[in-house]
Amino acid sequence: MTDSPLILAVPSKGRLQENAAAFFARAGLVFSQSRGALDYRGTLTGVPDVEVAFVSASEIVSQLASGAAHLGITGEDLIREQIPDADDAVELLTPLGFGYANVIVAVPQAWIDVRTMADLDEVAADMRARHGRKLRVATKYVNLTRRFFAERGISDYLIVESLGATEGAPGAGSAEIVVDITTTGATLKANALKILDDGLILRSEANLVASARAAWTDKALKAATAVLTRIAAEEEARTSREVRAALDPSRVSGLSSLAQQFGASLPFGQPTGREVVLHCKVSTVFEIVAGLQAIGAQDITVRTFDYLFRPTNALTERLLGRMG
Repeated sequence: MTDSPLILAVPSKGRLQENAAAFFARAGLVFSQSRGALDYRGTLTGVPDVEVAFVSASEIVSQLASGAAHLGITGEDLIREQIPDADDAVELLTPLGFGYANVIVAVPQAWIDVRTMADLDEVAADMRARHGRKLRVATKYVNLTRRFFAERGISDYLIVESLGATEGAPGAGSAEIVVDITTTGATLKANALKILDDGLILRSEANLVASARAAWTDKALKAATAVLTRIAAEEEARTSREVRAALDPSRVSGLSSLAQQFGASLPFGQPTGREVVLHCKVSTVFEIVAGLQAIGAQDITVRTFDYLFRPTNALTERLLGRMG
């Protein structure tokens, strides 16, 4: 137990695995499988004491919930669906920018007067009164559906657990409405369904998730810190720029207010010569440049980074704060 390595659970196949590998590779972290794609255990090149487990997305959730894995990549929709006490069991460290999917409530397009959850409640009550049966909801997201419907005071319904293409249930006559995931909405439209105006249950994407129930040994924490520091440095570099300029020393008094106005920093402190260096977010580059020009700066250049390591980073602080 005291020497156990960090267990990182990642998707075993498909687009999710490709995206996960690309995400880690941007931070200089490469998955290695000694026996090729059929090997369900691997390592993280360049970082010792990390064991990579290649498993299905739903199994990743189970491993995080039980503490069998320290870190995992999986969708927030699966986390919220499969772990009743998700906020106690895991910590969502950062969204990863892929695996987007919205969990939604959709009804037949022919229900022209049904646009909101309140309208749906009336339909359910009317169905019970007129036909003596409950509104049927086809879904794979049983727990998310129950919580969402309960929050909106809807109780007259029956969940039909879907094992196949959920969006086809109303057309097949096995349910009246669906709770499903969608990205573009095209499949819903193809099945003559529409999303309720207030029927968005969850905006989901893949996340890097930490288990609060895993055995966080010193070795595992050290390895996790090394991994998260690299990820944070890549993200910081991708969203930041370095601005350099030549500025008359008599005009540097305006630098501090310029940096403060746009949330930039002077990484080397107030300049003592003519060279000025600022770090700023990508979104503020041109405002910073204009501000420098306004105080007489010349020969302004803007550079990108490969990595930008700060003294601290939010990912590591979030993990260490949660795990104590």
